[in-house]
Amino acid sequence: MIPHKFEHPLNEKTRIYLRVEALLRQLHLSSTFSDPQQYQLFFRSLFDLLEIFEQIQLKSELAKDIEKQRLAYKSWLNVDGVDQEMLLTLLSDIDKVHRELMKAERFGQSLKEDRFLSAIRQRFNLPGGSCCFDLPALHYWLHLPIDKKIRDAKSWTDSLQPLFDSLALWLKLTRETGHFTSQIARAGFLQSEAEEANILRLSIPMHYGAYPMISGHKNRFAIKFMSFETGQACPKDIEFDLAICT
Repeated sequence: MIPHKFEHPLNEKTRIYLRVEALLRQLHLSSTFSDPQQYQLFFRSLFDLLEIFEQIQLKSELAKDIEKQRLAYKSWLNVDGVDQEMLLTLLSDIDKVHRELMKAERFGQSLKEDRFLSAIRQRFNLPGGSCCFDLPALHYWLHLPIDKKIRDAKSWTDSLQPLFDSLALWLKLTRETGHFTSQIARAGFLQSEAEEANILRLSIPMHYGAYPMISGHKNRFAIKFMSFETGQACPKDIEFDLAICT
């Protein structure tokens, strides 16, 4: 049976990054409108992203974190045993992503100024607010040819490409800092230290019928496994794989 994967952020900024990653993935998957109801996921993901953009200066925070990664990898230049060709390629990728990020508009700016999106955003987030009598403009748009709707979706999401590229690279490099090691949660509980960590990644066999509840911060964390069937703490030992990503 395939194990289930689980990720947990150990600071608020990484928590937001993972939420944005999930929303961007939903946006991409729903932008084909291959199912008549995919527009619901598309616009909800888009408007959720706008909410995040209004709460945090995501562009500047991400730019600082990309720069930290660039400096960290640059310190490996001319170090014996390090594949310099691979390192130079990686540094080139980081420089390109950082450059495009700095050139980009403030995330969501053009989306907030779009007349159609502005007209439907407020009522769309009401329970059932996407009905035709609430949003006649949306109802009209839904009856346009599929090619037109896909072009509109592309024009809205193109402005987010620098965010997608930079966040994907930061998360990829962050995840690669952690290596999975075998762990045992005695009586379903494990507590450990993590120095300046950003993400915990867990791989848990499905046969335990348990999921993790995690608390902690960048230097320390605790994992308590809960039984899916009972909703109570799992009393048995659980063997799983854990990666601590910095």
